[in-house]
Order: sequence, then structure tokens, then C-alpha cells
Amino acid sequence: MENLGGDGRPVRWDELTWPEARDTVASADTVIIPVGAVEQHGPHLPLNVDTVICQAVADQVSALTGIPVIPPITYGVSGSHGDFAGTIALRPETLIATMEDVLDSLHASGVRQFVLLNGHIWNNGALDVSAEKLRVRHKDSRIRAIGYVTMYPGPEVNGRVQFGRGLMHANFFETSVMLHLRPDLVRMDRATSHIDVDSFWDYRMDQVSETGVWGRDVAQANAEHGRSEFERCVQTTARAVAAAAREPWPSSAHRPN
Repeated sequence: MENLGGDGRPVRWDELTWPEARDTVASADTVIIPVGAVEQHGPHLPLNVDTVICQAVADQVSALTGIPVIPPITYGVSGSHGDFAGTIALRPETLIATMEDVLDSLHASGVRQFVLLNGHIWNNGALDVSAEKLRVRHKDSRIRAIGYVTMYPGPEVNGRVQFGRGLMHANFFETSVMLHLRPDLVRMDRATSHIDVDSFWDYRMDQVSETGVWGRDVAQANAEHGRSEFERCVQTTARAVAAAAREPWPSSAHRPN
């Protein structure tokens, strides 16, 4: 993979000493904050899919760029999965409060640029609010919430899902990526699919799928496809984050006379 300033090893914030954290921020004031979830992913995938994939992308982006990655926020806004067993859900307000404390702690350590890397689409609203609150509190800081596929054009993501917006779940894409990253956690003998259909409304997952899966051709998922998708997510995100860390702040020269 292309090198963008890193040495090939992720810079994990929680493995630094406090002087190392201070010196790291002094040389580069950007961090990556992965945000995942613990929630049902059908009968064939573990509850930690969103955290596993998001953390893996974040680690590799850090390795390529040298930008530190903090430990993942492992719980997310998952209540809309409904009555499937296993899901641990935060209210949106709880995630917003958690992010506020995390961001303020990092700001106190000198961090001024924050990349919220999201692995679970239903976290989007809370993370957008968190970003807005930080911009209001700290005008010396920059923040953006993105998904690990945001820099990878949506129509090119091969999830075998056409409809459903936030319902795309435990599908061909996620199953393939997990077969690449953690095949020991995937039970392909239990894989099942769900035909995606269009609708105006957004629903709880348990209102539209009896298995917690949304997407076609899940049994065709494979590690080779997962590796290709994962590496593209890493490379596109790493390029964007490396460029963002160096992006000039707005200048008066940008304003019309």
C-alpha cells in the first residue's frame, strides 16, 4: 500500500506514555477516533463486526499516515435493531455526551484536528451533533465525522444491496470483509440472505428482517473480495486523512473584495 508518512505500524494512543503523547501531538495535532457498535449481525456474524472492521481500517490508516488512533468507542446507537438478542445500545444523547468528554480530553492534551471514523451508520446523527458541539466550543479545532467507506464512492461498494439506506447489514460486503479480517468469527454454514426492497420510511431491523440480515448473495461472500474491499477502504481513507491533516486553514484571501 502507498505510504503517506507512517512507518507501517499504527500509532496507538493508549500505548503511548504521557510524555510520548505530548510529543506526538506537538509534531502532529491530529487523531483518528474509531466508533463502532456491539449489535446483532445475523446468525452468521459476531456482535462486534462494526468495531472490528472500523478498528482495523483505523489501525491501517494510522500505519500509513503516522496519525495516532485512539481506542475505539465500542458501543453505538443500535436501538433500532429491536428485539434481537445481544445488542448493547446507547441512546444518541449518551453517545453525544461520551464523545464530548473524549474530545475535550484530547483537546486538553493539545489535539486540534479530529477524524471521527464511523463503523455504524446509525451513529451518524450523534457524531454530526458531536462535531457541531466541538466546533462551537473550540474555534481552534477542526473535526469531521466520516464512515470508513465515505472516501470510497458509494455506488462502487459491492454490498449486493440496492435499497434500504441504513438497513444494509450483515451483507455480502461485511461478511466478505470479516472473512478477510477474522474468519474464525464467521459461521458461513449459518449464512442467510434477505432481499432488499425500497421504501420511503426507515424501520427497525426487526420490523423488516427476521434474521437481522439485509442484502442478497451473502453465501457467496469470500475473503478475497473482503481483502479487496478492505484495502480500498484503507487506501482511500488514508489519502483523505493525510491530506486533511495538512490542509490550510481558511484565509481572508478566499473572501471576495
